[in-house]
Amino acid sequence: MSPVTPLSRSSRLSRGRWTFAAGCAAVVLSVTAPAVFGPTPAAAHTADPHPGGVHITREQIAKEVRPEEVKALGQARAEELARDRIGLRAIDNGYPQPLRNRSLKEHTDSQAEANKAFTPSQSGTFNQYFSSPDYGDHVALLPTGKVLLFSFEAVETSPNKETAPTEVIGAANAGRAYLWDPAKGYGKDAFTKVTPPVVPIDDGLNQDRPAPVFCAGHAYLPNGMVGVFGGNLGGNHGTGAHLALVFDPWKETWYTEQDMAEGRWYPSVVTGSDGRQFITSGHGDIGWGKLSKSIEQFPANSKDVSYDPATKPQGQALEKWQTTKADYSTDYPHLFSLRDGKIYGFGRNFDEQFVFDTDAKTEQPLRSRPDGGMRNYGSAVALPNTTPGAGPDSVLILGGDRNNPKTYRFSNGTWSEDTSRAFGRTQDDTLILPDGRLFTVNGGFDIRDYGNGQYNPNADDKWRKTEIRGADGTWRTGPQQRLPRGYHSNAVLLPDGRIMITGDELQEIANNPDINSGMNGSIEIYEPPYLHQGGTRPDLAHVPRGAVGYGATFDVDSFTPDDIDKAVLMAPITSTHSVDTSQRRIQLDITRRAGNTLRLRAPQSAKDAPPGYYLLFLLDDRGVPSTAQWVRLSPTV
Repeated sequence: MSPVTPLSRSSRLSRGRWTFAAGCAAVVLSVTAPAVFGPTPAAAHTADPHPGGVHITREQIAKEVRPEEVKALGQARAEELARDRIGLRAIDNGYPQPLRNRSLKEHTDSQAEANKAFTPSQSGTFNQYFSSPDYGDHVALLPTGKVLLFSFEAVETSPNKETAPTEVIGAANAGRAYLWDPAKGYGKDAFTKVTPPVVPIDDGLNQDRPAPVFCAGHAYLPNGMVGVFGGNLGGNHGTGAHLALVFDPWKETWYTEQDMAEGRWYPSVVTGSDGRQFITSGHGDIGWGKLSKSIEQFPANSKDVSYDPATKPQGQALEKWQTTKADYSTDYPHLFSLRDGKIYGFGRNFDEQFVFDTDAKTEQPLRSRPDGGMRNYGSAVALPNTTPGAGPDSVLILGGDRNNPKTYRFSNGTWSEDTSRAFGRTQDDTLILPDGRLFTVNGGFDIRDYGNGQYNPNADDKWRKTEIRGADGTWRTGPQQRLPRGYHSNAVLLPDGRIMITGDELQEIANNPDINSGMNGSIEIYEPPYLHQGGTRPDLAHVPRGAVGYGATFDVDSFTPDDIDKAVLMAPITSTHSVDTSQRRIQLDITRRAGNTLRLRAPQSAKDAPPGYYLLFLLDDRGVPSTAQWVRLSPTV
């Protein structure tokens, strides 16, 4: 599952005979192939004249070269990547457990040493690190307080090979999912298996299996459930699935909806102010490189949006927009529902920026991003509005270019350069904290490449550094996480204010303390600075049990009412591939104080905060948040 990227490392390898490191040995690959294919010389079929080397024929290269890589990178680079893949398959005889143990120990020791330089009250700290039964390529915080993690069944135990079932046809290409309950701690008992529904797969083998939902898109429904759209059928470097599923957090089960009109692998999904899911992009059902540019919505207009958590969505239809398209040439665009009620889509290519009107079902191009290039799997956040009750009207684009630390803000139809981070990185995750600061974690050199070539987990320590953006807009580096986590990494704000970090199955495989344990993944917990200020945290005792209407006031109780300075709503996070379309922070007016009761005013409209569940935090004047409780916004109250 290694999409093409023009950011792949520049080749330092000569044409003809060349070497690369594999384990502790330098392996010679004897290649007979010019840059452009012609008739194959007879010599290409002879035995390798270099004993111990790996002989690669022109026919092998021709079969391995991917057209999309030729298109994006040129023939020469595409051939080099083809040789890499062939050579690694030829020489890889596994990844020994002692190597995993040494790697994890090195990461643990170097993290402890590096983080001596940081003070928790200023920079936060990493605390728990524990094994998980899932890679965590996809995550979603649920209104129950549990976290949904899903990816794919393990198909590989070596990080030197493709770790996902991208090309796998048949039963081995199956989805899996687990719930982690933070209240139960960090052991195996804290996880519950919630396997995706078994579905028929149109791959010619007639082998029904748990829905292969890895690299799908997802967003929250207004009733707190999670809609998951797309996935991978295997073959042709990744083939888009028509899957549409919904996960119910309360019954802890999946519902199967009617198929999408198009297959989608790597689509983006966002919930609009109307409560419907807007779905676009993704590689289609004839394989990698043929992107689905249509737009679909869930549910169809003929079906009312459900705001009731007790509703069982089963077999609902989607609706395809008939004329309007999303003309993205790369997958996973960042989508946001902003304060004007429109959907803003920010593509990775600088000139693929659009705004979509879900009422008129139209699109319009936006001004091109001023960097004039490609930003490959960087993060983006809808910046908090300083007006109480108001939703976001600007977006910050970060990361996606390892050579460029600059960030760019889009606001009121125009772009401006914002404050730079310490260094460029791809595949980062940037979160909005309850106190309004931004936090960046994860990131790498390139897809499946940590600076030492594809499928080599060794990474420069800088990729493990975190960064925090303060109220003054300045970014400051912070402590290191345990593992470098790049492709497929994720981070989630938990109700108690901590940050859960997971994902990147290549690193998880390379650092698994027991590869045969069935605990394939890992989770690390970061405690932001606000949890290390000393004293007592603010208290939030009671919130309304029923839904809250837009613009309405509602009462909450606190045993520390005199300490409360602010009240904020935080949308929960569901993310993958550096994309999270739901995240937002909205400050609420405190309209009345009476004893232990605070009266708050809800956001002004669904355009400010799409209907659904939000975390309510109360903060003191130091920015220290309470443990959050869930508040549900609904237009039907």
